[in-house]
Amino acid sequence: MTSLRVSSTSLATVRTDAVVVGVASGTTGPELVGPATEVDTPLEGGLLAALSALGATGGLEEVTRIPTQGRLGAGVLAVVGLGKAPAEGTAFDPEILRRAAGAAMRALAGLRKVAIGLPCEDPAAVAAVAEGVLLGTYTFDRYRHLSAERAKAPVDSVTLVVPSPRERAVRSAVERAAVVAEAVNLARDLVNTPPNDLHPVELAQAAVDAAKALPIKVGVLDERALRRGGYGGIIGVGQGSANPPRLVTLTYRHPRATRRLALVGKGVTFDSGGLSLKPPASMPGMKADMSGAAAVIAAVTAIARLGVEIEVVGWAPMVENLPSGAAQRPSDVLTTYGGRTVEVLNTDAEGRLILADALVAAAADKPDLIVDAATLTGAALVALGRRTGAVMSNDDRTRDRVVDAATRAGEAMWAMPLPDELRASLDSPIADLANIGDRNGGMLVAGIFLREFVPATIPWAHLDIAGPAFNEEKPFGYTPKGGTGAAVRTFVKIAEDLADGRF
Repeated sequence: MTSLRVSSTSLATVRTDAVVVGVASGTTGPELVGPATEVDTPLEGGLLAALSALGATGGLEEVTRIPTQGRLGAGVLAVVGLGKAPAEGTAFDPEILRRAAGAAMRALAGLRKVAIGLPCEDPAAVAAVAEGVLLGTYTFDRYRHLSAERAKAPVDSVTLVVPSPRERAVRSAVERAAVVAEAVNLARDLVNTPPNDLHPVELAQAAVDAAKALPIKVGVLDERALRRGGYGGIIGVGQGSANPPRLVTLTYRHPRATRRLALVGKGVTFDSGGLSLKPPASMPGMKADMSGAAAVIAAVTAIARLGVEIEVVGWAPMVENLPSGAAQRPSDVLTTYGGRTVEVLNTDAEGRLILADALVAAAADKPDLIVDAATLTGAALVALGRRTGAVMSNDDRTRDRVVDAATRAGEAMWAMPLPDELRASLDSPIADLANIGDRNGGMLVAGIFLREFVPATIPWAHLDIAGPAFNEEKPFGYTPKGGTGAAVRTFVKIAEDLADGRF
């Protein structure tokens, strides 16, 4: 990961390959904000004229490179747009700074050393810029060989210039940002790993490896233990593959913890749809169907590193959903953990089956809050697009606080209902319920299915991250193409909020 240090050095004189400053978008063109005025002095007040001549507008994530001709300590001045300036007396939204920092780092790939100075008026802004830098320099090049020399290397070293780098709050903000960014990038690595190298066994081992040297206890149930334990959802989905399923638990307990959190993540390492086979065009992105499990693994490691005063148990059911002579069939009836039966009408609605087992198991510990994340439904993309996740809950107050936590963490999440009238569509004539119901409102029906496996006495929220978990389009802001690490930052923020009494 890119190294990051904090300094109060002058942006005008710092010796580096490039300096990054920000400008706002005004009614007549770019406007200097914050540290941009510092570098304008040695440029003899010509920065705005240069930007206008180059067609810059100050729009969010717009990056304009200007040669300094020896007037600064850096050879290149990179000016990143921050969008419309906030109202007088208010600061830029941290997510704006995070996106701008990430866009600048992507634009400067190939350079070795960069200094960045954006308007950082408080520790939250400093943390946002630091996260944007560390997330924006992410690359996944494990499988590049012949093309490695042609790819531009990410920026190696970044100096974050802030007014008071020695303040404890600033140092803590940067340290937290580094831990969270490392966790997000771990999740991205797992999601980007091709499915021939990441079966359930390897994903389980990745969880074990991630927890090494941390105060985290890892448990792994193999297929024999799962069958003995009655985890019929996990066994049923995984039985069509030669690669056996796993259920991983990661437990972290702070000595002063008074609240308990359960995190649950869907871990389908590849989803062909099973016998209800997906069309070929829908399969290439299905290596990302374990994004929820990746988020759980990464978030628990970050929570442990940050020393959050909480007890958290991460639950990650892991399967590969493939068709074969041993695969589950439409019309099969599974007995999930805890004894509830499910008629499988569509084997491509498999994520809810493995989550059902894990949710019941997680609830048995009587946590104060359960939150799951899953790339669960295509209906979520239809409803909210590729960049926004959905939040559903058995309690409106819990749902709204999860959305608030996600927003403060910098992840786009939208509150969605669980209409009771849709429950009847999950009725089965021969089992306790069916695994699919009304396709109208399919995202909500899936949430209602999951709600059946959580006691009403335990607050629970479900994050459908089918859209934001995997970016199939161009990179933007600090978000790369491919795995994004969706839900990691939200999980960490929820843990902090629960420990602080916000839930």
